[in-house]
Amino acid sequence: MDNLTHSLAGAVLGQMGLKRKTGLAMPTLIIAANLPDIDAVATLLGGHQHLAIRRGITHGPIAMLVLPIILWAIMIGYDRWQTRRGTRPEKRLPVHVGWLLALAYIGTLSHPALDWLNNYGIRLLEPFSSQWFYGDTLFIIDIWVWIALIAGVWISRRREKGGRSDWRGPAKAAFGAIALYIIANGLLSAHAENAARNLVIARYDLTATMPDPLVVANAVPIAFWKREIAWRDAYEMGKGGYALGRGAWLDPEIRKHGMDSLSGVAKSVAHDSDGRDFLFWARMPFAEKDAQGRIIIRDQRFDNRVVRNNFEVIVPPK
Repeated sequence: MDNLTHSLAGAVLGQMGLKRKTGLAMPTLIIAANLPDIDAVATLLGGHQHLAIRRGITHGPIAMLVLPIILWAIMIGYDRWQTRRGTRPEKRLPVHVGWLLALAYIGTLSHPALDWLNNYGIRLLEPFSSQWFYGDTLFIIDIWVWIALIAGVWISRRREKGGRSDWRGPAKAAFGAIALYIIANGLLSAHAENAARNLVIARYDLTATMPDPLVVANAVPIAFWKREIAWRDAYEMGKGGYALGRGAWLDPEIRKHGMDSLSGVAKSVAHDSDGRDFLFWARMPFAEKDAQGRIIIRDQRFDNRVVRNNFEVIVPPK
């Protein structure tokens, strides 16, 4: 998910009452909720190396153990540094080292939990396994999640400043509403994928070649009740859609994706590090050759005019 969502998630956890457990609780929760994204520096490397690096080692089990401890030590050091200088705010609660460490873990663990929900992918077991996991539940920037989180934090803070005892309520309500929203969207995606898969198998008689085609229901911006469908079998691929109340449908156009064992695309791009990195990340890659003999590889999940150029690699002839 985007970093505003991660930050607001940390803030909601704080407004649910966790910020009263120890000094520096709120900044610890917000920083921790974003901490695994330190791998974003990989975008400075150029090319598509960042696709092979992002959402990997810093989102895996070792990082989930180590990163909170590093943040915890930094926050304790910061508090003590301010105390020595005489600049520590008087209203700040005493730092409880146990609770501060617990909040660092809670905030950090919230990050992969949210990242898993979209279709970009996350390597939850890195470095022990490079397998990608996909939640296919929410769009990477979900405005409804934003609204719920912002409302929960804002109303909670207003009540707190007004001295009301029920100030934690709005944050808890926002947390609960988002949890139900995530569950509902997960069920919707699963239903959309099953419905589209049945259509693909029936329409193209895949029972003999590939009885279980890969079907992905991509969440779309704003319209949480809709999904973009991408499907593929061993040789061909296509698109479709789904809407709550209408059901699933398939576009009539299908084409070869060029990634079957006979196409030799993987072998053709073996000499190109950019191509290898892209194929490592891609879930639904497809390849085309242009007039110059170059191989252009994209991913069905991100094959639209808005983002296509950010998710393609052009491999020159060997």
